[in-house]
Amino acid sequence: DCPTSARCDMWGEKRRLRWQGGGPARAVAGHSWLFRGPCLSLQPLECDQGACPSSLIPVLQSTLFNALCSNSKAQAANFPFCTIEPNVGVVAVPDPRLDILVSMSKSEKTVPTSIEFVDIAGLVKGASKGEGLGNKFLATIRECDSLVQVVRCFENDDVIHVDGRVNPVEDIDTINFELALADIGQVEKRLERLKKGRAKTAEEIKTQEAETGVLQRLMAAMETGLPARSVLLTPEEAELVRGLCLLTMKPLTYAANVGEADLADKGASNPHVQALQAKAAEEGCGVVLVSAQVEAELTDLDAAEAAEYLADLGASEGGLKSLVRTTYSQLGLLTYFTTGEKESRAWTIREGMTAPQAAGVIHTDFEKGFIRAETVAYKDFVAVGGLAAAKEKGLTRLEGKDYVVKEGDIMLFRFNV
Repeated sequence: DCPTSARCDMWGEKRRLRWQGGGPARAVAGHSWLFRGPCLSLQPLECDQGACPSSLIPVLQSTLFNALCSNSKAQAANFPFCTIEPNVGVVAVPDPRLDILVSMSKSEKTVPTSIEFVDIAGLVKGASKGEGLGNKFLATIRECDSLVQVVRCFENDDVIHVDGRVNPVEDIDTINFELALADIGQVEKRLERLKKGRAKTAEEIKTQEAETGVLQRLMAAMETGLPARSVLLTPEEAELVRGLCLLTMKPLTYAANVGEADLADKGASNPHVQALQAKAAEEGCGVVLVSAQVEAELTDLDAAEAAEYLADLGASEGGLKSLVRTTYSQLGLLTYFTTGEKESRAWTIREGMTAPQAAGVIHTDFEKGFIRAETVAYKDFVAVGGLAAAKEKGLTRLEGKDYVVKEGDIMLFRFNV
């Protein structure tokens, strides 16, 4: 009998050992492991090679990635560098408003908006100098718009930690230190190039001096341990250094990986979560509670079973849904809708986009030939029962080129090309 709620897969004498966090159990090449029995919850007793290579083990982040992108198969194993090549998955942004629009418009098709997530290799100390998979790791995350750090906030002697202890604050300090060192190196190189710059015209000299000033401010902050995002920059100043793709300037969210018992009280009784939340508050970053173990289980359940399982744990929804929404918000993104019998669709735009720019997300011709937009707020649309009723009650508006689209607007564009 399996002592946990996890399932045990066996075919005759051949046993498929599975970790409680999900994914097949694997050992480092050249290492032999002894296991207790057939159950998923039973872990390795010893390794004949002694201590395994050191890194912040990526098993938890890959387990969460697989749950996040349920059709992905990123390797999730409790040893360093099991994820070498980055795994990419496209995740729909959960939005109950879209389901309501589909029901009201009797739409044949539903198209949610989405975010692309990338699961990358574990990080070792010295990554900023190229140790481990440092150079490859850093190059991959420079291409991303936002970062999520999966941080261990649970106790389990069978899930190894390179330092033999659970301390989420020290873990994120290790990662952030390497990211900061990499950024400092980037800024130093850029400042050196600017000193040797070939600016000739007055405009070029002015731009070079402005960029130098911004870089010096960023360097001063990072040398005191602050991330680049802590320096307030104008849009013009941010544009000057955008090409450097500084890692500590990217929005950051901490995913606190907790045990299932912590979901009911949202980590209030977990000292690791409390320490992480305090650290994140100092940095101005968000914290989302997730449980890799629970999320892995949810992928095998239908909607009704998942809801019942979460209710038994005292949770209203899985933490990954909250993580997706938080990431979406931190990127400064908004959603507007188009709806009709053919389809209801959510569209992603950046905060501050005007109606023509929002139309251009659908097709560039919409932006080039924009005439005006007919729009109604989502709440008004739902309250009165649809577009026709909204028109009768004077709740729809005709907006021109200067209109800044708001969160939840339902749009109909008129254009001519």
